[in-house]
Amino acid sequence: MIVASRFNGPPRSGNGGYTCGLLAHEFGLGETVEVTLRRPPPLDVALDLRRGETLELLDGETLVAEARAVEETVDAVDPVDLETARAASEHYPGLGSHPFARCFGCGTERPDGLRVFPGPVAGDDAGRVAAAWTPAESTAADWHEYDDPTERCSVATTWTALDCIGGWACDQGERLMVLGRMTAVLDTLPAVGEPHVVVAQRVGGEGRRSLSLATLYDPDGRIVGRARHTWVAIDPSSFDA
Repeated sequence: MIVASRFNGPPRSGNGGYTCGLLAHEFGLGETVEVTLRRPPPLDVALDLRRGETLELLDGETLVAEARAVEETVDAVDPVDLETARAASEHYPGLGSHPFARCFGCGTERPDGLRVFPGPVAGDDAGRVAAAWTPAESTAADWHEYDDPTERCSVATTWTALDCIGGWACDQGERLMVLGRMTAVLDTLPAVGEPHVVVAQRVGGEGRRSLSLATLYDPDGRIVGRARHTWVAIDPSSFDA
């Protein structure tokens, strides 16, 4: 397994959600999968998978990440409509200052990225952030495995869309955080070329750790996937951010 350089988060390591999604792909749609990142995923390096009580991603003998299926409920974040999400994206904090401007998921300097730009939902007491997202054709990779004539995003790309927005719900613009753990379940995969809405909110945390939830909705308001995140605040110099 290789995390290609295109799918970076910080400058020299893989996007956390994308890396988690690569592992989640091994479990199939409909499974709730928990992935814990143990170190920054290296780019363009052949990594090994080792199956045991958990599915381990290894760089030589160094554990990069481990995944397991869990019987847990991942709560959904209440939706907003497409126009509200578009309006929120106009106030994306990353447009002014971004710690990882070339991140595949939310980077402002990545015309080939997902460009999920979450901003605060106006007048929302729950503190939700939202973004409108239309998957590009370049995000379709393994959709054909699911016996569906509709061109859809890959599992890893869908996890990416559910990833970064959680960090922005936890004040990513105020202190630098990286993904430590992500638990998600996909009911389906998002259709390429159709407008979707991603919504997230902070749900807790203490010290260096923050917790968030995110939900991806299709154009008809149906849930595509749900995620729960644990974020860890870090020293910016550790990623040359």
